[in-house]
Formats: sequence, structure tokens, C-alpha cells
Amino acid sequence: MDSITQALLGASVQGAMLGRWQGRKALAYGAVLGTLPDLDVVIDYGDAVANMTYHRGFSHSLFVLSLLAVLLTWLIRRFRPDERYTGTRLFLSIWLVLITHVLLDAFTSYGTQLLWPLTTPPIAWSSVFIIDPLYSVPLLIAVLAGLLFGLRGRRARWPAYALAISTCYLGFTLAGKQMAEHRVQATMASQGIQAEQMFSTPTPFNSLLWRVILVDGEHYYETLVSWWDAAPPSLVRLPRNAQLAAELNGSEQHERLKWFTGNVLRYDVDGDQLLVTDLRLGMTGFHPFRFPLAERSAEGWQLIAQPERLPANRGDMSRLVSLWQRIWQQEPALPLAAWAAELNGGR
Repeated sequence: MDSITQALLGASVQGAMLGRWQGRKALAYGAVLGTLPDLDVVIDYGDAVANMTYHRGFSHSLFVLSLLAVLLTWLIRRFRPDERYTGTRLFLSIWLVLITHVLLDAFTSYGTQLLWPLTTPPIAWSSVFIIDPLYSVPLLIAVLAGLLFGLRGRRARWPAYALAISTCYLGFTLAGKQMAEHRVQATMASQGIQAEQMFSTPTPFNSLLWRVILVDGEHYYETLVSWWDAAPPSLVRLPRNAQLAAELNGSEQHERLKWFTGNVLRYDVDGDQLLVTDLRLGMTGFHPFRFPLAERSAEGWQLIAQPERLPANRGDMSRLVSLWQRIWQQEPALPLAAWAAELNGGR
């Protein structure tokens, strides 16, 4: 999730656990500690693909963060003891602030390596967009109220109430994901489509409209599904150009991307470059993680040793309006094929 939400989550957790003793300081301590796992973004792993796929690695490991919670608890009890609460409560507070950060990240589509150093694929439950006001607002209200009025007496319960509301909202997003996938599976069965895999994720800034991708060899299907849809989803068939993957044999970056994304990738030729796109993130036609992994020469395709991430624009704001309207109205259908074609120069 975004850093602001993570700070609010950390502040709410520590406020709920230690607010009655630490007061407003609990909110500040929790906000700082709640953003700690994301400091790995300052590490340069050598190229753009490595920077993407090693982010949310060791710093988001349940094992590493549990050990860190033990260390921080010992240091605080050693140098800043407070007899008003036990070491067990302090440890549990620190541990929850750190662990809830990475668990919330796992609800997004990016991919979080909760079990590092194990080499299992990243976990992406993909039921929450990376910025979702409906999740963040209850936490924001509780934190602002705590800053204004303190966390003494019954007011100490406000962060806990906000956490309960936000957690219930996460449950609602999982229900939305199941709804979208169930409707798409019904359409697949009626049309005789047998896809290699399905990936679903909410569209930007909401959990009411869902984007579903079906990977099917050389092609993939995309569709949008809303809670209010009356008709079955309309599956739009799009070129994936998977045959181009053969030109990337021997590319460590390509193998890393396939592992990290679950192979939900698209391949395009743009001029003399072979581009690989992570289809999971962003929106149709606007995907922030695109990498040139090979260049064409007289001898054929040559792998790029240190690929850079292509610059991502801010997108077309009018499309956000279209997506909002699509939540409530299934027709007219949005031009997903035209949007997707923009990845390949409109072709």
C-alpha cells in the first residue's frame, strides 16, 4: 500500500495497543515504525528488474520482522524502560505494527515475499488497489481524533474501532474478488475457453469494479466485472505475443519477472527493442512496469545486460471517470482493445 496508509495503520495499531500509556506519542511511534519495511526502496540491486523484484523481499519477511521485533523490544526495555506495561505487550505491539504492514501489502497485486529467504513465489492476494480511500479513511479519522483529543479513557478504543472497520473492509474486497472470478469462470465455461491462468485485481482507487485477466498462450483476455452487472462479462481477446519470449532465452531478468509475476506478462516489439510488460499492475493500456530486455541488431536479438524501466506517464484522467461510470453501468462497453493497443503504438 501507499506510505501514508502504512503510517496510518502503524499509528492505529500502536495507538490501540499502547495509547492509554503513551498517549499521542504512540501514534507517532507507530507511524514511523509502520513505514520501516519500505526503506528497502533506497537499495539499488543493479538494474530496474532487480529493483522491482527484490523490493518487498527481506524487509517484508515474517521471519526477519519477527526477529527485528524481538531486538527492538530488548533495546527499548534496556534503555527506555516503562513499568506501566509489560515487555510482552511491548513486543506484541511492535510485532503487530511490522507484521500488519507486510500483510496489508500482500493484499495488493504487486507481490510480497512474506516467506523470504524461502524461494517461494511472492504472495499477492490482489484484492486491494495500492491506494484505496475506503480502507484508509477510518484509520485517518481515528489518528486525527487521537491527535486532537488524546488517547485516554474511552478514546483509547478509537484506533481499535478503526482497525476493525478497515479489516472488515478487507473481507469485503475478498468477497468482490470471488464474485468477479466466479462470473468470469461461468462465461469461460459457456464459451469453451480453457485459460492457463486467471488473475483478478480491483481497478484504480476502488473495490467495486474488477479487472480480470485470462492468460491463454499467444493471447490473453481482459474483462471488467462490477457488483452491479446484470449481463455476463464480455471477454476481450488481446495479443500477448508470447512467441517473442523465445528470444529472451538466457535472460536472468526475464526469468526473474516470470517468477515474480506468475508469468502474467505481455511481449511487444517497439522499434528495435523487445519490451516485456507486467500486466497485473496499473490498468489496461497503462502499466507502470515495462522493461526493454533485448535489442535488435544485424545478428538478431541481443539481451540487454542492465535494462531500465520505461518511463510511465500519469495516464489519462478521463479514463478514471470512465471507470467510475463503468461501476454502475455495464453499457456502453469500455474500449479495452483500443486501450491495450496503445502499448504497441496503437497497432
